[in-house]
Amino acid sequence: MNLEQYNLEKNSEGKIELPSQFNEPISLNLIARSVITLQLNKRQPYGASPEAGTRVSAQVSRRRRAYRGSYGRGISRVPRKVLSRSGRQFFWQGALAPGTVKGRRAHPPKASTQLFKKINKKENNKAIRSALSAAIAKDFVKKRGHILPEGYPFVVNDSLASIEKTKIAKQALEKLGFAPELKRTTKKTVRAGRGKTRGRKYNRKIGPLIVVAEHCALQKSAANMPGVEIVLVNKLNAELLAPGTVPGRMILFTSSAINKIKNEKLFM
Repeated sequence: MNLEQYNLEKNSEGKIELPSQFNEPISLNLIARSVITLQLNKRQPYGASPEAGTRVSAQVSRRRRAYRGSYGRGISRVPRKVLSRSGRQFFWQGALAPGTVKGRRAHPPKASTQLFKKINKKENNKAIRSALSAAIAKDFVKKRGHILPEGYPFVVNDSLASIEKTKIAKQALEKLGFAPELKRTTKKTVRAGRGKTRGRKYNRKIGPLIVVAEHCALQKSAANMPGVEIVLVNKLNAELLAPGTVPGRMILFTSSAINKIKNEKLFM
């Protein structure tokens, strides 16, 4: 498959041939599996202390003649701690059991839980190739909700990667037809626990993904553009190409990134 190559003014500079990685059949299940694996592996183990709620001596004997026992006192068999005593008369308070004050939790989250998941290297590469195929398929990109620029999909020359100013980078993307994507907002439901987005009226949509061949000035100049992400071509993964396991993210390659995929046989 051949794509049109443009400069920053969106003037054609000929065509560029896509490598075979973009010809992979689209497998939704495989993409979802790869994305979920990445998301699970980002999770940080969390849990209560194994000793939480158990740092207390709450041993009460049930035997007939035990000194510190509850036999014959008409009380339930809840574990109890001694607050005070007078001879063999104890003032107890329930402790240790899940239903008592400051007792342990019945089933707390355990930091020892294994959250890490694995996926075969060949399957992961196949999922990335499948997501690449979906990213240049207009039907998938439209279904995801992106506003397509005229002539999509296309490739841009390497001059985009050398832009050092955010204002110039924004103007360049607008000339290439990505202006609607830079302004997309939707109303959202206000809820707690969202950091700086809490109480905000609008929510930013995920915008285009720009793929470059190596570290460049664009990574810094476009870092604060909402919805836009810049990634090195060898750092591509299924989650970047299909956020939320939904394939068809709008993508913009530089010509050198395409050549690097072809020459180094990435994701094969």
